[in-house]
Amino acid sequence: MRIEHIAIWTYNLEGLRNFYVHYFDASSSEVYHNHSREYRSYFLSFDGECRLEIMEMPNIPKTKNDPIKQFSGIIHFSIQTGSISRVKEITETLRKDGFKVVSEPRITGDGYYESVILDPDGNRVEIMA
Repeated sequence: MRIEHIAIWTYNLEGLRNFYVHYFDASSSEVYHNHSREYRSYFLSFDGECRLEIMEMPNIPKTKNDPIKQFSGIIHFSIQTGSISRVKEITETLRKDGFKVVSEPRITGDGYYESVILDPDGNRVEIMA
């Protein structure tokens, strides 16, 4: 078995799509639009098998979770870059472009090299080598 995709509700579908395409080289499906439900979505693909589905529908309530603090439930997903230098480069580019770096690039206790940033919706994205 494998994880096929992870889904995120957003109120800024195009902005979130552009973020992942621009900074993480995601490729995007065409928009799916269900007019009767006012629902729109994209599937974003990366080099691996797991995809990210971003979805927008006006009646979905906003989250009450604080993205800076930890909370129960899904807290982050990780994008593997392939190298320590790419982790540093992407993290610095995101910082310069005004995105919040929650955790600076570092070697973790279990030996991974990673940083954590917040995407435009405040979702935690772990960037790892």
